[in-house]
Amino acid sequence: MDQPSVQIAYALDTFYLLVSGAFVMWMAAGFAMLEAGLVRAKNTTEILTKNMVLYAVACVMYMLCGYNIMYPAEAVNSIWPGIHFLLGSGDHSVESVLAGGDGAPVYSAMADFFFQVVFVATAMSVVSGAVAERMKLWVFLGFAVVLTAFIYPIEGYWKWGHGFLDKLGFLDFAGSGIVHLTGASAALAGVLLLGPRKGKYGKNGEINAFPGSNLPLATLGMFILWLGWFGFNGGSELKISNIGEANNVAKVFVNTNMAAAGGLIAALITAKWLFGKADLTMAVNGALAGLVAITAEPLAPSPLWATLVGVIGGVLVVFSVVGLDKLRIDDPVGAISVHGVAGIWGLMAVPFANGGSSFGVQAIGVASIFGWVFGTSFVVWFLLKKVVGLRVSEEEEYEGVDMAECGMEAYPEFKVSK
Repeated sequence: MDQPSVQIAYALDTFYLLVSGAFVMWMAAGFAMLEAGLVRAKNTTEILTKNMVLYAVACVMYMLCGYNIMYPAEAVNSIWPGIHFLLGSGDHSVESVLAGGDGAPVYSAMADFFFQVVFVATAMSVVSGAVAERMKLWVFLGFAVVLTAFIYPIEGYWKWGHGFLDKLGFLDFAGSGIVHLTGASAALAGVLLLGPRKGKYGKNGEINAFPGSNLPLATLGMFILWLGWFGFNGGSELKISNIGEANNVAKVFVNTNMAAAGGLIAALITAKWLFGKADLTMAVNGALAGLVAITAEPLAPSPLWATLVGVIGGVLVVFSVVGLDKLRIDDPVGAISVHGVAGIWGLMAVPFANGGSSFGVQAIGVASIFGWVFGTSFVVWFLLKKVVGLRVSEEEEYEGVDMAECGMEAYPEFKVSK
């Protein structure tokens, strides 16, 4: 291309990446609204605080070391990238952009950082809902520092930083494993050490429902996440400045949308079959499960196949939520099921549509991500439990963590049922 065309393409692709990142950043609001709607009213302020602060923590820690660990200038080997600090303030020069060829940058390095950092925050947001209503706020934020600075960047390097999973041919287009399974694995480790909420499970195997405080808010959160996912998946194409890339982006948008629709409908029908009622919370999680599942490969499938990927994700999430409750694994918002079970399904479904990978390689990727994240997270959670404790007191949990941790209520004008 001539120089003006190169500059226009660079500007367009940079702008597209920035706008896509902004859409993903907006998913933080979706997680906050979803979780605030699905927890009890007495825990709303604290869950909102967690979602705000974890985003800020992710941004700071990824700037300090996470980004350079995930994308090192020179890695130690394909498994261990080494420890590298501080995002630089420079960007690509005009000369490097105009040089052309395969090695020439096609969008701003700062745009790439911004697009990557919002993914880190998404992974940590998954953890927030699973440990809700009984974990200490500052313990959660301490874990957020470790996950966003080290745990996430290292496994992200294995694929997106051209580490060993990338060399094996493992495929994960926008992060069913790297982002969503990571969040779910960290959450599972925390939940196992944290234990269930008081009164959730009875001595004789009873499972007591703790209804969410604001289902309109939870539904709004789902729609915000659905919208943000177009940036999550569509932005992961990284370019839009030529006909081929523009067509790819359009297909990713369509497939992302169809998977969410398929997941929602399938979860609603499954819930009706199992419980005899149209369960709104299952429909919400079905849409999210479809989105998580298609994230591993939203480009290769046909719209019909993308819908089927979402349908299976929607069915799986209902059975997973029920199954985890039977195992007495208390996840107030269904995050482990949505992001873990549906994430694994999405990764293992990739070879059906994209012949560039195999089921064996995809399974290695699943095992590697889960093993690393669950193992390291379990160690961090365990150390935090021994040093400062994970849970608020039984009295504070009964009164609600809003007053215990934040000193204010989200709905002070209402008498909150305990």
